[in-house]
Amino acid sequence: MSISPEIEQKLALLQEKYEAMGQDMSSYLDGLLHADFLTYWDYIHLDTLLSLQSPKTPFPDEEIFIMYHQITELYFKLSLHECKQIADAQPLSVEFFTARVQRINRYFEALTNSFEIMVDGMEKEQFLQFRMSLLPASGFQSGQYRMIEIHATDFINLVAKDRREGLRDASIEEQFEYIYWKFGATELSTGKKTLTLKQFEKKYAKTFIEMGNGLTQTNFYHLYKQLAESGADTTLLKEQLRQLDINVNVNWPLSHYKSAVRYLHREPEEIKATGGTNWQKYLPPRFQKRVFYPSLWSAEELDNWGKGWVDKVVSGL
Repeated sequence: MSISPEIEQKLALLQEKYEAMGQDMSSYLDGLLHADFLTYWDYIHLDTLLSLQSPKTPFPDEEIFIMYHQITELYFKLSLHECKQIADAQPLSVEFFTARVQRINRYFEALTNSFEIMVDGMEKEQFLQFRMSLLPASGFQSGQYRMIEIHATDFINLVAKDRREGLRDASIEEQFEYIYWKFGATELSTGKKTLTLKQFEKKYAKTFIEMGNGLTQTNFYHLYKQLAESGADTTLLKEQLRQLDINVNVNWPLSHYKSAVRYLHREPEEIKATGGTNWQKYLPPRFQKRVFYPSLWSAEELDNWGKGWVDKVVSGL
């Protein structure tokens, strides 16, 4: 059988490639000859993926709870993939930056739009029983989510709002002591750190501080300001960053708030979250006033941050 000119050309290119690396092309062709064809299930490790759900109780809806959180973490990993591309880009163009932020917005919008699985997709009675087997684990302990926040803005914007002014010139290590989420993981009765928070800090505190220090010049807010000051047209980028602010700091926590109200709101006393977190104060955006890009919003928008969204959710339940 004759070999077409196209195949001959590709073999010649392969020969050049392997010779440049000091490799024997014939050996690689032997390996290709004996290799099996790739399958979909092997490529994405489907059997392994489907084996990663290990419920702690016999309640069927616990599997829904596990799988949705796993899906969430995969979306966070996708977001961090984009974050790292932005931080590493040399040089960074407005177009590249805008496209990657747009991708992250799509990931968060997919998550927010799917959160009804958590709000209405489980039986309340089952959830309130199997959740007690999860103590002290909590979705609060998502390290990837905190990493996205650190990539997104100057570290000072993650400090609790009543501490920011006094810590603007402080080190990342000092600012970290007052990062907003620590105040959402304190015992409701004593104000002491929950075991949930102690576990979380033990595993991730060093990583978060290192990231904060490493991203002072390459977080999204700093990079945006650099591009804007250079005279580049950042109109579309500004639009995407504002949307990211809403997606991460309003819509996503509000989805969780809606779920917490659905499952944990009870008169006359609220049910505690599994990690003992103060979800009533921690989740509503209007209390945290956490904003990645304060200079991109008007004073009125900042003053009313999250109020309308929370009122709408609560009145709709």
